[in-house]
Order: sequence, then structure tokens, then C-alpha cells
Amino acid sequence: MNRDKNIVFMGTPQFAVESLKNIHESGYNIVGVVCPPDKPAGRGHKLQACDVKKYAVSQNLNVLQPKKLKNPEFLSELQSLNADLFVVVAFRMLPKEVWSMPQHGTFNIHGSLLPQYRGAAPINWAVMNGETKTGVTSFFIDENIDTGATLLSEECEIDSNETVGDVHDKLMLLGAELATKTCDAIFNHTIEAKTQLESTNLKKAPKLFKNNCKIDWSKSTIEIHNHIRGLSPYPSAWTTFIRSEEEPQTIKIYKASYTLIDHDREIAEIQADKKDLKIYTKDGYISILKIQVPGKKKMDVQSFLNGINIKSYQKAC
Repeated sequence: MNRDKNIVFMGTPQFAVESLKNIHESGYNIVGVVCPPDKPAGRGHKLQACDVKKYAVSQNLNVLQPKKLKNPEFLSELQSLNADLFVVVAFRMLPKEVWSMPQHGTFNIHGSLLPQYRGAAPINWAVMNGETKTGVTSFFIDENIDTGATLLSEECEIDSNETVGDVHDKLMLLGAELATKTCDAIFNHTIEAKTQLESTNLKKAPKLFKNNCKIDWSKSTIEIHNHIRGLSPYPSAWTTFIRSEEEPQTIKIYKASYTLIDHDREIAEIQADKKDLKIYTKDGYISILKIQVPGKKKMDVQSFLNGINIKSYQKAC
């Protein structure tokens, strides 16, 4: 039933691959896959294709890699594909010339329950903020970022110890199923798009930079723990260790546990032995479990402690 419907898919990372795969295997005719140009990577700076392109090539799908989405040649080629619908997952912002092109519109799969967590990093911010629930939403793209009329959504629980990597993988599969369901609903005329309700209580999901990945040790223990797991494995939470008679050391923390207790130690004070590394907070302490120092690979905390002068470590900042 779906083979007479032409779809153009747009995406970049592995998160998008599952949606493309699901739509493709459901029988829709993928007439084009739009992804970024190959980029140099690694020591040899060899050109590397994104995950979406790798899958598309493996399935002999037509790949388009425009440098600029407003390029007249690209727009002409895109128009010639005669797509009924565009599907976007983890791509870049589209100009109106693109998203308004197909008869049935262009929808996106977003990693949150819209209108909450509009923006570039919805999964990270949901975990960082200690949410117990998130999800995926399909919506029609419009002129603004993640504000278009919503179509379908699916919820997902967030366990208190899950990292953003764990939640990402769950939403990737959930989003793939939702993408195909949305295509079906649009073509079968069984769905009505709903305008997003505006509110003063909306939480945002802006792009992550180095400054908002730094750990603020003045926050509560649970907030710090959520910050760490909400940035693991990428882009990672970081802090600086102050060391006596040595240069401060910037480290990345990928895994930690926490304990809530009353204590008389200073906030961000480090306590360490050959097995444990604790950093005190205002209402407990964080136990570091997986760490990375400049020039080294990720390691468990015992490996880290075996290679340092523990007594020189004083506090984090």
C-alpha cells in the first residue's frame, strides 16, 4: 500500500538511521536521502561519511549532500524527486524553500514531549534536570525551531541512574517506530495536527557548550549527579582538581554515585584513598566511578588513583 508514496529522508547521526531503516523496511519508496557532505576525520583526515549516508549507500538509496540547502541546483534536484513527504530526524534547520516543497509537508522527530525541551539537546537537558519521563514527538516543521503543529508522541520513562546515552538509545528506537506511524497516519488521513500550546513553564534545551557542562559544586548532590549522567557519554561533565604545589588538572567525569549525609567538610573538598574518590557537596558527597584526564583514555577510578599522589589533591572547582 505504501510503495506508491515517495519520501525524502533527511538526517545525520545513528539516531536518525533507525528511523530511515524503519521507514524503508516498511515499504515506502525512499527517493532521496539528504545528509551533510563527508568530513575529514581521524589522524589521516580522510573523508568520513555520516551514519545516515553509510546506511543509505548500503541500501543503494539515492544520496544528496548539499553544502547549502538554498543552492538552486540542490532545490531543483530535490523538486525533481517528486516526493509526497519529507521526514527529518537529527538534521539541521531547513529553509522554507525546502520544508514547504512536498504536498504532504515535512515532519520532524524530536527527542522530547513537545512543547517541552525545544532545542538542540533535549535528551541531555531532560536527564540533567532530573526528569522521570520524556519521549519523542513528530511535528510539522515551520519557520521557528520545534514550534510546528504536533502529530504523534510516545512516552519513555527515565530511571534515576540512567545516563543520557541510555535514554538516547531508547528514544532512538521509539522515534523510529513513531516515524513510520506518522507516515502512515498522514497518508491514511487518520491524524489531525495540533497547534502547540504556549506556556510560561516551558523548559528549553539549548545547545551544549563547555561552560554549561562544567560541574557547579555549590548545587545539591542529586543535581550534580543528574548533571554528570545527563552529559555521559557525550559531551561529558567536567571539573578542575586543585592540587598542592602542582598545576590544576581538568578532568571529565563519566560515571558517579552519590550519598546524602550531614558532614562538616568544605563544599568541593576531595577525600581519596587507593579505592575511593569522594567530592563533598552541601548535603552529601559524589563518588567518582569513571574518569578521564587529559591525554589519557577513560578509566575506572581505581586505575586513576593508582597513578597519582593522592595527598596532593585538595578540592574541585
